[in-house]
Amino acid sequence: MLRSRFASHGRSATNTTVVLCVLMAALLITISSVRDGSSSLGTMLSTTTPCKAAAPSHLTPRVFPTTRRQGFVVPPRAGPLARSSNVESKQQQQHHDAGDHRRGGSEAISDRRSFLFSSAAILAGTGSGLFSDVRPAIAANGKFDSYQNVKEDIKALIKADMDKGPTLVRLAWHSSGTYDKMSRTGGSGLGTIRFKDELAHGANAGLNTAVEWLEPIHAKYNGGISYADLYTLAGITAIETLGGPQIGWRAGRVDAMDPSAVTPDGRLPAADKGSPQDTAEHLRSIFGRMGFNDQEIVALAGAHALGRGHVNYSGYDGPWTFTPTRFNNAYFDLLLRLEWVPQTTNAGNKQFTDAKTKTLMMLPSDLVLIQDSSFRKFTEMYAGDNAKFLKDFSKAFQKLEELGTSNLRSVKLS
Repeated sequence: MLRSRFASHGRSATNTTVVLCVLMAALLITISSVRDGSSSLGTMLSTTTPCKAAAPSHLTPRVFPTTRRQGFVVPPRAGPLARSSNVESKQQQQHHDAGDHRRGGSEAISDRRSFLFSSAAILAGTGSGLFSDVRPAIAANGKFDSYQNVKEDIKALIKADMDKGPTLVRLAWHSSGTYDKMSRTGGSGLGTIRFKDELAHGANAGLNTAVEWLEPIHAKYNGGISYADLYTLAGITAIETLGGPQIGWRAGRVDAMDPSAVTPDGRLPAADKGSPQDTAEHLRSIFGRMGFNDQEIVALAGAHALGRGHVNYSGYDGPWTFTPTRFNNAYFDLLLRLEWVPQTTNAGNKQFTDAKTKTLMMLPSDLVLIQDSSFRKFTEMYAGDNAKFLKDFSKAFQKLEELGTSNLRSVKLS
């Protein structure tokens, strides 16, 4: 009982210290702000992070004024579908500061306010429980350090609805597949697929839903992870969650601030160019522009083990395999083993369906992988060796996701 009384007394003293420190900080802010011309204490406090979140800068990222949506904290938007990371650079912080919420003073006043509240928290001591539910998102080196947590959130999103996994792979693929090695434009490095200008490209029909699925996760970490990193991390996480290999991934992509970095439509591969020869030539042109050879083209095509065509988005209809949420070499096996007959979709597009069940589909660009002799030898190799396919796919997909990037850094993921 004596120990309990001492413990209770210690907690009361600590809480009293916290209150006094916060009041001292508020008084100092008032005096400082009056000197700098700020309007009132009420205005200042309305734009300041709540005391509970006012941890020292090494414990929690800088928090911007927020609203709430579906239980997640959502920073002010920079546009209808796009917000830029608020920890990448000073320019991006200023971009958010000029948004829909006024910060109630100059940057110097804001910084002083943040410092004083942080100082109060330090005086009170972190042992008081003030920060017991604050997740450190910034490592000692000042870089975002919660990628494993983000990955777990993406896994949870997919496990709640496995059909979302293939679409997230497609999002990562299409955000990366715009790279041009000659002009060094496009690729995953700028996260431009979140802009409506790029989502409007024909090959990206329906991907706005995937962008929206990931919005709460981006908001949860207060922009600590860039959209470009989030989309590519979602791709490798989806493949792994759906039974595929663990693919290498590195962080450090920096979001573009506006749609001026969006590349022209037409950089992604088309499903049909009229004849097998023209379609094969088209694939080599598109993938060659990114720096891929025939074997890598076939390996990356194996992603069609996942998902299905949606006639209202692509004009094609049906799954490629009988297990569209399981990543393996079934795509190659079925491509070689089944008889494929022409079929016209409700959108008027030519595709192929299996003669026996008429439940599967292949695109003209899929059939080219067994019609072209160079492509076919790799298709046969992967159909007979799943381990070889998974190894080669992992290497090619990491290469795809790192096109158009620079200064990436390795992070711990499991």
